Amino acid sequence: MNTLIELFDERAIENVLAADIFRPQRIIYLCQTEVAQSRDRQEQIGDFFRHRGWNPELIFVEASQYKVDRILRQLLMISEKFPDCALDVTGGSDAELFAAGLFAAKADVRVFTYSRRKNRFYNISGADFADNLPCDISYSVKDFFLMAGGTLLPGRVDNGILREYLDDIDPFFDCFLQHRRDWNNIITYMQRVSPAEYGQIPPMDVQGNYTVKGERGGRICAKEEALLSFERIGFLRDLEIKSGEKVSFRFRDANTRAWLRDVGSVLELYVYKACLDAGIFNDIISSAVVRWDEVLGHSSVINEIDVMATRGVVPLFISCKVSDIKTEALNELAILRDRFGGKGAKAAIVSTERCNAAARHRAAQLGIAVIDRDELESGKLAYRLKVIMKVEEAEF
Repeated sequence: MNTLIELFDERAIENVLAADIFRPQRIIYLCQTEVAQSRDRQEQIGDFFRHRGWNPELIFVEASQYKVDRILRQLLMISEKFPDCALDVTGGSDAELFAAGLFAAKADVRVFTYSRRKNRFYNISGADFADNLPCDISYSVKDFFLMAGGTLLPGRVDNGILREYLDDIDPFFDCFLQHRRDWNNIITYMQRVSPAEYGQIPPMDVQGNYTVKGERGGRICAKEEALLSFERIGFLRDLEIKSGEKVSFRFRDANTRAWLRDVGSVLELYVYKACLDAGIFNDIISSAVVRWDEVLGHSSVINEIDVMATRGVVPLFISCKVSDIKTEALNELAILRDRFGGKGAKAAIVSTERCNAAARHRAAQLGIAVIDRDELESGKLAYRLKVIMKVEEAEF
């Protein structure tokens, strides 16, 4: 097969997966006007393939989304010019798929599809090369953003060093569970006694008052047990507490300083480690920041996914909340999953609070798995991630 015909789909992976498996010399996309006239979108698809190590010829043909006779004429014209073509019917509109059936009946053309449920390609007509063929590609987080026209940006976390801290994450999360009810005040205290003056980097060596200004004019006292816990796990050193007067200590390093000054870091780190412990993902990123670049009318937008992991061609988007689960968070997570993951992508929201019935119902409507405090405290997060990815059967 030298020429592959793709029916352009709003789900990005449908436009690139077959091409990336079979690697034809050229790909012809039957697409809507917005894509056919968007040089940026076309270049983004080319950039994706070049990132994957090859550079096919790309041809974009403007096609009607609803007129079967027009679509059929275009397919016949393409097959006359490129008689070696094959047609992928995994994506596309209903009219395009109907036209593809007529096209296969009229022309001697090879037709195949991909089953996400089986993760295999199947021969529909004359495509012996795709007969029950397993899909053995593994995409990275960066791959999923690139194929959808996004750019992976540096996040709040240096993922290159996270594995050096794996032994610290569980003890840190145990500290959180022990002091969960006071966690916001504890982190606020750490921020107040190690201020970043005028945008400067916070100090490593800290000398602060025992009592500091809190939110809305209140006062926050040092939580001595929490500080001692942080010292015990090695995040603080040289801790000295003069009750009611002064506190001094030294952060172990810049990373532990950042985590002790951010309310949500403890949960994000714990979820990241659970993804590693699950042993099923080929790529995992904490604080995955993505920029959408002018795609089909969208202006440039930046979003952050707390933790993102990929298994083969299936991404998992995870939102971490050290708070109750809100409808807005669920809606935003669903949008990001659908925008960058497509039909088969998974999403989960992890909360350190118990999920109420209304939020659980909304999550179910959106196809988002809920992992709340009860499951976190059971220590089965890695197992639950396997269930979400359908590697393990759920226990009842």
